[in-house]
Amino acid sequence: MDAVLVAVVVLLALPPGSPFPNGAPTSACEDMVPRHTGVQVQPAPAPYTIHTSSRTFHPNQAITVAIKGSVYRGVLLEARSGDGLQALGRWQFPPANTRFLQCSGNPQGAVTHSNTNEKNNSTLYIWMPPSGLSSVYFKATVAQQRTVFWLDVRSEILTTSSIGGMTATGGGGSTMWNQGFLLLLISSLLLTQLMSS
Repeated sequence: MDAVLVAVVVLLALPPGSPFPNGAPTSACEDMVPRHTGVQVQPAPAPYTIHTSSRTFHPNQAITVAIKGSVYRGVLLEARSGDGLQALGRWQFPPANTRFLQCSGNPQGAVTHSNTNEKNNSTLYIWMPPSGLSSVYFKATVAQQRTVFWLDVRSEILTTSSIGGMTATGGGGSTMWNQGFLLLLISSLLLTQLMSS
């Protein structure tokens, strides 16, 4: 009888709901809504933005993603296309305090927190695009703490870019190299055309 009374007291002392300090459950993959009961989403706009290393992508060339804003403790991050609910591509090397989450049958389809330690602007996520996509964006749920979170934090849309049958990627220091390479390629083609005339 005493054991039952102790168990009831312990259960009553616990906060309501079930936080997920070890990351989002797979049931959150599609709607990306935390399963914290009794907690409401914060109104938009979120104090976070998603930044990417490039505005274009090419299959199997990594894109670096960062969530900018104040420190956060919880995250669920996916790549999506259009209105689809499917997590696309594969995340690589989850940063400290995060882990992969299997979404859409993909073992590396999403990244979520592995604990409630702080993550910040220097937390970088690496995503590998699949082939067959024409556009993609990154979508996140970001939690400052268990009771304070925002849904539908999105990046700008990234697209594949092709010039003359070649795919070019932009962003970072590689943009100048790509522009120089394309200028050299076009000059070479023009020179070849002039010489053959």
